[in-house]
Amino acid sequence: MSNDFYTLKILPYAGIIIKICRAYTDSQEDFEDYYQEVCLQIWRSREQFRGDSKWSTWIYRLSLNICLTFIKKKQKNKQHVNADNKMIADTIDNYAFSDESLNLLYDAIKKLSEIDRAVILLYLEEKSQKEIAEIIGTSPNNIGVRVNRIKERLKKLLDGKIN
Repeated sequence: MSNDFYTLKILPYAGIIIKICRAYTDSQEDFEDYYQEVCLQIWRSREQFRGDSKWSTWIYRLSLNICLTFIKKKQKNKQHVNADNKMIADTIDNYAFSDESLNLLYDAIKKLSEIDRAVILLYLEEKSQKEIAEIIGTSPNNIGVRVNRIKERLKKLLDGKIN
């Protein structure tokens, strides 16, 4: 991957990629693996970008698909992990921001379903319902209803934890 491509086409969207990867990982090691894989796949499939949507929309979709694929692979492999490896994995520190409120929010987001995580992350990025629907592959009306339900669920999860 050339430095120019990374600097011009990936780095401006690093915040998006970081937020998505963070929402789908529990350790720094996994986070780094996901982030690296997303960047690599963006570079590998850059020629497949047809311009039917915004570059940022395409980045979101690709990032989500890669994270969801990793989760599925991890769930399959989890059955093969022995007890010692599981103990080690459970003690790995979460990738954390310095703001405790933000950590609590991400912890709550991680308790949502995979699709709901994607929807709320896009909503927090101030994407329109139309853009979110395009990325997720559903209707804008469905997104509106879903966002309201997710907000209620997050409120219940966070109740009493954030001032």
